[in-house]
Formats: sequence, C-alpha cells, structure tokens
Amino acid sequence: MTTPHPAPSPEPFFTPDPNSAAHSRIVDFARWAARHQSTEGIQDPGDYQALHHWSVTDLEGFWAAVWEYFDIDAETPYERVLAEETMPGARWFPGATLNYTHHALRNLHPDAPAITALDETGAGYEITGRQLRAQVASVAATLRDLGVGQGDRVVGYLPNTPHAVIAFLATAGLGAVWSVCGQDYAPKAAADRFAQLEPTVLITADGYLFNDTRHDRRAASLDLADALPSLKATVLVDHLGLTWPETQHTGLTVPWEDAATRTEYLTLTPVPFDHPLWIVFSSGTTGLPKGIVHGHGGVLLEHLKTLGLHCDLGAGDRLLWYTTTHWMMWNLVVSTLLTGATTCTYDGSPAPVARPDVLWELAARHKVTVFGTSPQYLLAMAKLGIDPAVHDLSAIRVIGCTGSALPASAYPWVRDHVGAGVQLASTSGGTDIVSGFAGSSPTTPVWAGELSAPNLGVALAAYDSAGRPVVDEVGELVVTRPMPSMPLCFWNDPDGSRYRDAYFTAYPGVWRHGDWITHTSHGSVIVHGRSDATLNRNGVRLGSADIHDIVERLPEITEALVIGAEEPDGGYWMPLFVVLADGVGLDESLCEKIRDAIRTGASPRHVPDEILAVPAIPHTKTGKKLEVPVKRLLQGAPAGQVLNPAAVDNPELIDFYASLGVERSTRSTPHMTSARDLAPQTLSRPSGAGAETPPRHHTIRNTEVREKP
Repeated sequence: MTTPHPAPSPEPFFTPDPNSAAHSRIVDFARWAARHQSTEGIQDPGDYQALHHWSVTDLEGFWAAVWEYFDIDAETPYERVLAEETMPGARWFPGATLNYTHHALRNLHPDAPAITALDETGAGYEITGRQLRAQVASVAATLRDLGVGQGDRVVGYLPNTPHAVIAFLATAGLGAVWSVCGQDYAPKAAADRFAQLEPTVLITADGYLFNDTRHDRRAASLDLADALPSLKATVLVDHLGLTWPETQHTGLTVPWEDAATRTEYLTLTPVPFDHPLWIVFSSGTTGLPKGIVHGHGGVLLEHLKTLGLHCDLGAGDRLLWYTTTHWMMWNLVVSTLLTGATTCTYDGSPAPVARPDVLWELAARHKVTVFGTSPQYLLAMAKLGIDPAVHDLSAIRVIGCTGSALPASAYPWVRDHVGAGVQLASTSGGTDIVSGFAGSSPTTPVWAGELSAPNLGVALAAYDSAGRPVVDEVGELVVTRPMPSMPLCFWNDPDGSRYRDAYFTAYPGVWRHGDWITHTSHGSVIVHGRSDATLNRNGVRLGSADIHDIVERLPEITEALVIGAEEPDGGYWMPLFVVLADGVGLDESLCEKIRDAIRTGASPRHVPDEILAVPAIPHTKTGKKLEVPVKRLLQGAPAGQVLNPAAVDNPELIDFYASLGVERSTRSTPHMTSARDLAPQTLSRPSGAGAETPPRHHTIRNTEVREKP
C-alpha cells in the first residue's frame, strides 16, 4: 500500500511546556518506577519513547508498576503478573480478587463534585462523592432485593446521565455484569443486544434530549422490557419528568426514586481479576451484534494508565467528553472517577441548532481540563464559523479526539480558536479493548495529522503482507504482546472460535485490529482508515481516510465517502460520494476543484472515477462510516445480507445505496453516467447535511487517464 504522506517534518506542530510536563503524573510514574522496578534504558523520566520501550519489553515489570503506583486495593494478592503470555488467552494477575466499584469511589472527596450532569439546554447539577456513594449503595441494595447476584446481567436503556453511571457502579459492586445502550436505538435493536445476555433487571429512562427536542421513550422502554423474558424487574427512571403508564406493562416495575434513595451501607463483592465487568457490543451492521466481555481488573489497570498517565487526570480535574452510552468512550468517561477527578455527563446533541457552541460554553463554565470530541465535531465547528475562544477556556489543557482519523487541518484551527497552549491529542483504539492503541501524553510532541505515539503497554506495530514490521510504510495495525483489557471472550462463544477469527487469523498469536497505519521513524502513528475497506486501484492500495481528509476540508463539502468496488468483468470502480453544504450544487467546476485537491494533496492514483452528490453518508450508531457495507451494496449484494437496519443511523439510506447497486448491475458499461431518478424523495437528511429537500442523485465521471502503478 502506498501512502500520500511525504516524509514528516522533524518539527512538531506542538511541543509540551517543559515545566508542565515535568510536573505531570506520567513523569512522576517514571521516577517512581525507576526507584521500584528495573527500568534500564530510562535515563530521563520525561523520555516517552524510552518509557514506552520498557513498558512493552518488560510487561510484568510495567503492569506491576501500574498496580503499585495506583495502589490497587486487592482483597487477595496476585500470584504473578502474567502467568501465561498467549493471545488469545493471556492470564493476568491470577489469584487477585478486587472490585472496580471500590476503586471508582475510594478517591472521591466526599464534598467535591464526583459527577457534573449537563445537557444541551445549558442546565446542570452536581453529585458529590458522598452523594454518589450513597446512591450507589441504595441502587445496589435494590438490585440485590430484585434477585441480582454475582454474574447476573443488568442492562440499561439510558441516555448519558448520572443514572447510567450509578446503575453501572451498583451492578459492578455486586459482581454482576453491566451492559448499556442509548435510547436512540429502537426496542428491537436494543433487544438484539440485551436478549443475548438474559438479563435479570432492566433500567430505563422516560426519554432523552436531542437537538432541541424531548424524545419520549416510555413506550419504547416498555416494549423492550416485554422483549426480555428473563427480566425479574424493570427500574423506571424519571429523567424528563414524564408520567409512566401504570397498566401497559405486566412485569414488576420500580421507580428510580425508590431504588436510589434508600439508606444503605455499601457492601462490595470482591471478584477474580478476570471476572466480567461489562459487555460492550459491536455495531452489528451485518448481523446480531457481538457481545465483547471485559474484566474488572483489566479495565481497572488499563483505564488508570490511560486516564491517569496519558490524560494526566487527578483530583481537581474535570473531564467532559461527548459520547453516548453505547459508544466505548462512555465506559472511559465513567472511569474518570478512578483517578479522583470529576466526570461530566451530557445529554443532548453536540451542536444543537439553538446553541451550537453549548459544549464550549459548558466547558468554560465548569472549568473543564480535558475536553473530548470527534474529528467530525471539530470540522463542523470550523465550517459553522464557531469561535470557542469567545468563552473562557483557560482551564482546558487537552483536547482529546477519537472516532476516526483527525485531519491535519484541524490542528491550526484548535490552536487559533481554543488556545495555543492546548494539546490536541488524537487517539485511536476500539470497543474491542475499550481503550486506546495510540495517542498522546503530557510528554509527547504532536505532529499535525498524526498520533503522537503508541500508548504505554501497547506493543504496536505496522505489518506488511508477509507479517514483517515496517517503519515509514503503511501496514496493518497489530499488537504483538497481550494487554490486560483485551476481551476475556465474546458472549455465547463457548469454544472461542468467533473471538479468534475476529483478531488472530491473519497473524496467529498476534492481534490484527483492521486498520491501516504508518509507524513513523520519529515514533508517531498515522491512521489511514480501515484495512477491510482498502482501495486497491491497479494493484496499489490506498487509504480511504486520506481521501476523506482532503475532500472534507473543502467548504462546499459536508462529508465524503470513497469506496473501491471490484467488478465482474475484472474492472475496478472507485466513486466518491459527497454531501454538499447548503446551497451548493455539484457542477464540473466543483468536481475539478475536488479532483485537483485530491491530486495535489494525495496523488493522481487517489482521484476517483466519479464524483456523486448524495443526500447523506450512512454511519453506525457510533458515527463510523459504513464503507464496506456500501461497497457490497454497490456490488449488488442483497441489502438483507449486508446491513442490519437497526445498526444504521439513517436506515433509509440502505435502500438508496442498494438501488444504486441494482442500477449498476443491470448496465453493461462499467461506469455510471446518471442515477438521477434513483434518490428516494422521502429520504431525510441529518441536520446541517445540506439542502432541506434531498437533491436527486447526480454524478460526474472522471475522464482522466488512469496512472499506471
């Protein structure tokens, strides 16, 4: 695979302030480890690359240091750090028993805010450490009375509010297993996840806020309860102040106010290190979502490392990271409590029409120190002309960004509109490990368009097709040694075959994640997009994210998607789909501007065969572009075999792209010349995605001579 990136400049875009770096937790950890562990090669505690090298060459020494530095309070001690170094199946800290909830509550100041609850109206309230402990104790006692015991499953159909945090901590405190999804999922889609788990209790809310609208989910909640025959009870949360019906559900129901206001002593259940903590689900775009099981101990150590060392969080800090409950970032946001810092929940749209800069306003008001978001959000802020600097953002020291590749153009925007001293920390990870593979730290420089370095304890490499590590070349993202937060298993996968097939078939014994990356000679990581969505034109592999980055910088384009489809006659079709900004039409002038931007910013090989204006780009519920499913639809695969509508943010788009595939399959010519009559006139578009009425599909073909490899 070729890369459009020139040799990186040795000059970073951002360099941490030396004084701040010297007082960071990661430097303190390096000093501590030097005194208590054998850390040969680390002469300077601020030398991140040396620290990382030690962390992946001495796994037992590094993770023992994390355990001791953060003073893990185990009921029984561990026998050894890593008893079996195999992937899958590594055995971490055998013999140790502990509880995640104990660690989440133990460092909170009783009278300081533990949770700050926010929403898109700008309203908010705080829950102190003492109040959080009392509510967790109360809900745990209620769950116990409802029959929940160690290993049982409790599920939440909840927005991102403190109710979800409290319910999770109560569940984990009992040694039960938690799973949650947002209420924008239809009852059937939620049931596709939860029914697999045979849960004992469902906790659900009356609704949620989004884009200036109160969404009533009472009926959906009760439909979901009826679809889960294993339930012993349903706990009803009064979030929007709506009245729950009294006669439409026959199962036992408990009001949240009754569940959370009892006076109880918090009793926690110590469990083995690898006892299941929560189950997070894959997007489920091609079938039933896979339940990915993580353990108490692995999550505890991984999140302390990520939040305590990489994000430098501690008492007095506040983290606000926009997420929904079904995205793995929610799990990381909850773990802010492990560090003694305050976590902020947020219910609503990241940019509601009435207050598009509300997140910046809230970050200023509540003195947020770490602000987390997505590349799409930062690009949207720039295109909307939002200037966050009108608010006092002086408390922010880090902007975290994840979900997709962050284009280089976002870096100067953050510098100019948030603050020159703010570190823009792009990260890449996944639901699979419920953490990150690569990102930044208080001691790492930042190169625009790059992730500063692999995370501590992550033996990351880029592999070529022969399974050899390569530097300054594009390869598969792999992890060559185990991490504590790798899944324990997949739910309902008794022989582990689905788990092995997901990560370990390409390179036996090595985790293959499915991303194209470049591991640079100066230590950074560049993410090019999903390797299963690779473009392969004339035998040359191209990263889709590289094209998206360039095209989405153009003010005329709201979003873009490029795919490469092999054709039955041996041809290859590489169209670029674009969502146009309001009032913009796709003509030859704009198409030439797009082609020229790609040709200049990437290479002639990256110029698409055709450019097509479409109403919207389909995503998973967590905002990831559905590149492979769209490719299969365009190749004529039946929609029912390609996509589960419940997993798509705009299900109507499935028929739209499927119709393009049908149209292509009936033509003898390899390139589409027009599909203007194929766009469903009823297709809705997401807010801000272009004209109010969807334009009919329009395409312009690239007539350039293709460059030979």
